[in-house]
Amino acid sequence: MKIVADDKIPFLKGVLEPFVKEVKYLPGADISKADVADADALIVRTRTGCNAQLLEGTAVKMVVTATIGTDHFDIPWLEKAGIEWRNAPGCNSGSVRQYIGSVLSLLIEQGFDLRKATIGVVGVGMVGSKVAQIAGALGMRVLLNDPPRQRREGSGEFVSLDTILKESDIVTFHTPLETEGEDATFHLFNNKSLEKLKPGAIIINSSRGEVTCTKALLKGLSSGVISKAVLDVWENEPNISRELLDKAWIATPHIAGYSADGKANGTSMSVQAISHRFNLGHDSWEPQSVPEPSNTMITIDCRGLHPCQVAAKAILQTYNVLDDDARLRANPHQFEKQRGDYPLRREFGIWKVNLINGTTDISEMIKSIGFKLIS
Repeated sequence: MKIVADDKIPFLKGVLEPFVKEVKYLPGADISKADVADADALIVRTRTGCNAQLLEGTAVKMVVTATIGTDHFDIPWLEKAGIEWRNAPGCNSGSVRQYIGSVLSLLIEQGFDLRKATIGVVGVGMVGSKVAQIAGALGMRVLLNDPPRQRREGSGEFVSLDTILKESDIVTFHTPLETEGEDATFHLFNNKSLEKLKPGAIIINSSRGEVTCTKALLKGLSSGVISKAVLDVWENEPNISRELLDKAWIATPHIAGYSADGKANGTSMSVQAISHRFNLGHDSWEPQSVPEPSNTMITIDCRGLHPCQVAAKAILQTYNVLDDDARLRANPHQFEKQRGDYPLRREFGIWKVNLINGTTDISEMIKSIGFKLIS
């Protein structure tokens, strides 16, 4: 058995080798039909298009992506060709939650009172649900928009996109990319959205670049209808709009889901899927050791601070999104390299927080975010 894998998938090397004849590691964007002609399976990320152009006439029986997204898969063709596919749903949801938490924490440090603000979450799957949870934990009013879920579950928990645009101080997108059908999300945010948007709103996109129209974002930022844009994903990655990069408040190279925890989840789900399909006996495999920061203790003196301010300090000690922003602005031509060489980031659960002069309200907020509290 032969497997071809993206060489940037972490924790993977050496795992499947004892069970198969060959595992060939290649840069994801460079995987060709010749590389996979005699392969039984592919393990990829978003930079490998799994479609007829790559796979027709090959021996491939299964393709697996260590990501939530599947827009790099031609699913109708794969299914017609009898090639099984799997993704890793929810693998990086905690990581995106941390990313959004860092953005909200920076707003708190700038004096933005989240307790008086409304956030609209567009797309309430595994990722959007966790984003809604941390926003609620920080005291925000949370509006949810998810038409497929609304059709299944009823309208009680959900509102229209127009309501989100009209009432939200922050609008954050967490949808898959769908180019057609009643739930199409291609350019979901567009020039018409600007007409409905609450003046001065903040736009965040960490889903797919094509969900928000570049021209509409530029128009909104130039006119002031959009006060700030936080963009982790871009149209035409990695050849992103330098004009939009300059105008964005926070700009990062598609790494919102790149915590070590999220990567480990994606890899383990991929290995388990391959193992199950080919009976390799590795159906429960998980990475044995995910690296930790040298110090996972956070100490905060809470005197004179309200709970949101304490939470912001704790969150930013685990991850400050401005570090990623600075790297991208310094070398935007290294978009892909920065993704491949992303530094260690661990999610909240690995961190222990020691509160000095804390209160019950502060302790409850810190725990609700997912930190371990030192009593």
